[in-house]
Amino acid sequence: MRYAGIVVAGGSARRLSGVDKPALSVGGKPLLARAIHALEGAERVIAVGPRRPGFDVVWTREPVPGTGPVAALAAGLVFVPDDVEAVALLAADLPGVRRSTVDRLVTAIGEGDGAVLVDAAGKRQWLLGAWRTAALRAALPAEVDNAALRRVLGGLTITEVPAERGEADDIDTPEDLERHSAG
Repeated sequence: MRYAGIVVAGGSARRLSGVDKPALSVGGKPLLARAIHALEGAERVIAVGPRRPGFDVVWTREPVPGTGPVAALAAGLVFVPDDVEAVALLAADLPGVRRSTVDRLVTAIGEGDGAVLVDAAGKRQWLLGAWRTAALRAALPAEVDNAALRRVLGGLTITEVPAERGEADDIDTPEDLERHSAG
């Protein structure tokens, strides 16, 4: 299945004192680079957030920066070609995401609307999924600013894909960063 990738690379990183999370390095590689590398098989990669040099992607921003992942998704979808069947949606703070992660998610869509990674606790990782492009476009509400992604996508037909070890981890706190930097 042909797919595009959208990386949500904005946000305020309040729990990390406002640092540029996508620029944080884990294992010698910026988190944003890890997300973009995981999307190597995509027809096009769109990064939604402040432009950062050195990445060959389409850059865009939400009309009102900082209004959440649904607004970021809507901004990114504008750049997804109409003939691309699916979209892999990733946060830019996932140290364990790999191309194999994205490949498993895209394959798992099957006949449904999308697939999301589920962590070891059984929690859906809404910013680690793959979706039919048409389903995403149809699910977007008229008002995207500050909308909850789980509410927007939760009504779709979803396949849950169990995460492999570390795959669903994200970096939200200094402790998360320390744990992944040490590992």
